[in-house]
Amino acid sequence: MSRIYLIDDHALVREGLRAVVQAAGHEVVGEAAEPTPALADLMRLQPELILLDLHLGSRSGFELLHEMPRRHLRIPVIVLTMSDQPRHVAEALRAGAGGYVLKGSPGFELLEAIQTVLAGRPYLSKQAAEVAARALHEPRRQGDSLSPRERQILVMVARGSSSAAIGEQLHLSPKTVDTYRSRLMAKLGLADIPSVVRWAIREGLVDAAE
Repeated sequence: MSRIYLIDDHALVREGLRAVVQAAGHEVVGEAAEPTPALADLMRLQPELILLDLHLGSRSGFELLHEMPRRHLRIPVIVLTMSDQPRHVAEALRAGAGGYVLKGSPGFELLEAIQTVLAGRPYLSKQAAEVAARALHEPRRQGDSLSPRERQILVMVARGSSSAAIGEQLHLSPKTVDTYRSRLMAKLGLADIPSVVRWAIREGLVDAAE
């Protein structure tokens, strides 16, 4: 039996996941709908594995992936998401995810992913592996020059968060946030916040409906 933590912004999805993993003999020790409470729980509970969605309402699962090393959290993560964009698979793996499973996959693939990642080996579901293969043939993108922290702040800026709000969530001063924002905008050749929003939507980092 393994101790698993669920992070998904849909309660029904979490209920379904809990039923699947508990039926297979695992224990769900906690769950959250967004990164901030999840990080506090993970520090306290120290689960053996995390199942993480990438789209968490107005937040992103990438925030948690990038923040975990700074909190010295070395817990294996399986990304479980609807996103089949090659750059999302590549970024998740670069950020330390041990597995990537699309939500359209059958339940046995998720259970196989859990066993594989807990054994210390990487896992891509069949669909995710096909997506990752496509990523190898994509040209290098402008956003690849961003650091994980710059990408994290870009997403938060694009979602309308102020420097003060971002600083509070990331434990940074507003001045430091402004420095990151200026740097990432210079790297991407963006002149103002609306252009940041448009760029983030075009790259699939935020939803146009948010």
